Amino acid sequence: MASPLLSSIRAVHLNFCKQCLATSSKRSFASQTVKHDLRCRPSNIAQRIPSRWQQQRAYKTVQEAKSRHKSGPFSWQAGLLFLLAGAGLTIYFRYEKARMSRARIAEANKGIGRPLVGGPFHLTNCNTDPPSEFTESDLKGKYSLVYFGFTHCPDICPEELDKMAGMIDRVKEKHGEGVLKPVFISCDPARDTPEVMRRYLAEFHGDIIGLTGAWEEVKDVCKAYRVYFSTPPDVKPGQDYLVDHSIYFYLMDPEGDFVEAIGRNFTVDAAAEVINDHIADWRGKIDR
Repeated sequence: MASPLLSSIRAVHLNFCKQCLATSSKRSFASQTVKHDLRCRPSNIAQRIPSRWQQQRAYKTVQEAKSRHKSGPFSWQAGLLFLLAGAGLTIYFRYEKARMSRARIAEANKGIGRPLVGGPFHLTNCNTDPPSEFTESDLKGKYSLVYFGFTHCPDICPEELDKMAGMIDRVKEKHGEGVLKPVFISCDPARDTPEVMRRYLAEFHGDIIGLTGAWEEVKDVCKAYRVYFSTPPDVKPGQDYLVDHSIYFYLMDPEGDFVEAIGRNFTVDAAAEVINDHIADWRGKIDR
C-alpha cells in the first residue's frame, strides 16, 4: 500500500505534465497563426506583384511601355474603327429600310389583276413628223414619268413642266441617258393639236413627248390613270377657257406598272430623288 507522501508526489507530477502539454499546443497554434499572418501581409503580397520596372522589361523600348500604359487595352484606333463600323451599319440598315418601303409601295400599287393606275390607251405622238400612234406598249422598257395638263394653262402647268425638266436632268446625271421617258398628255384635245403641243413643249425640255388624241381617247386614258379633268360646258369656238385637272406626276416602271404618284408639294430635288431611288432598286432590264 502506497504511502500518502508518494501519492502526493504522483499527483503533482501529473498536473505538471498536463500543463506542459497545454502550453506546447498553444505555442504550435500561435506559430501557425503568425506564419499565416505573415503570408497575408500587404508587404508580402506586394513582393509577389511585379513592379512597373519588371513589367517594362517585357517591352522592347520605354516608349512602347509608356504607350501601352497610356492607352491600355482599348486604343484610339480601335475606338475609331468601332465608330466607323457602327455608322456604316446604321446607314446600311436605313437604306435597306427605305428600299423595302419603296418595294412595298410599288408592289401594293400594282394591285391584283387590272392595275390600279394605268392601262391600255391609243393616242397620237406629237413629236414625230408626221404624228404617229402611241400606246401603253411604247412606255415599256424604261421608267416613264406621265403628266396630264393643257397648253393654255396660265400658271400651274408651266410650273410643273419646269419641275419635270429639272427631274429629267437630275435623272440623267445619276443614271445616264435613255432611262426615263417623260410624257405630257393633253386634257384639252380641242385646242392642243400636234403642232401646238410640239411648239409648247420645246420651251421646257426636248425629251418630253407630247400626246394628244380625239376626245374619247383622251377621256379613256384619263380614266385609266385615275385623272380628274373637266372643261366648261357649251364652249363657243375661239372662246378662252380653263381645264380643271389632277396635278400629279405618275411614275411607271419598265413593265408598265404604276410605281408612285409625285404631288405638287415635291420639290425638284425631292421628286428626282424618288425617281432615282426606284430606278436604283430596279433589278430588271432597262432599254436604253
